[in-house]
Amino acid sequence: MPRLSLPGLLAFLAFLGCIPLANWMIGHVGTVCVPQGPCLIPVAPGLMAPSGVLLAGLALVLRDLVQRLLGRAWGLAAVLMGTAVSIGVAGPSLVMASGVAFLLSELADFAVYTPLQRRGLLLAVLASACAGLVIDSLLFLSLAFHSLDFLAGQIVGKLWAVLASIPLVQASRRLAPAPV
Repeated sequence: MPRLSLPGLLAFLAFLGCIPLANWMIGHVGTVCVPQGPCLIPVAPGLMAPSGVLLAGLALVLRDLVQRLLGRAWGLAAVLMGTAVSIGVAGPSLVMASGVAFLLSELADFAVYTPLQRRGLLLAVLASACAGLVIDSLLFLSLAFHSLDFLAGQIVGKLWAVLASIPLVQASRRLAPAPV
């Protein structure tokens, strides 16, 4: 059984913290806020996305780090607790979209990361995050806004967050050289 570690617990708490902040950002932070819709940020030239994408991408990576540092049971616990937090903090119009998209994308992340982690941490994190971010984007936009207008922006924005977190992934390798 894996030992609890401060870095693992910090990753767990950071993961859980991403969720309410991402939900809050969708309605409050952006270069433009669509009436009855999300606040948007530019993620590439001519490409906009709901502002929560950056933290949603980071959450996918943090869940992998929780699993690496604390083990699979903690990784799954993070998904379940994260889903509850997502449902609890989402506005009434986003509750179902937020909960379903979060749960299924994080479970997809877990399903891809788990078998790949022994082949290479970076490969596992990138592959699992890509699977999770596509599922999250498709489900969230479909359920929340009944539109895939921002799909490309969602994917690009989350991918930027995943790529920006690579130094964090590399640092975790020093904390846990092998998966627990």
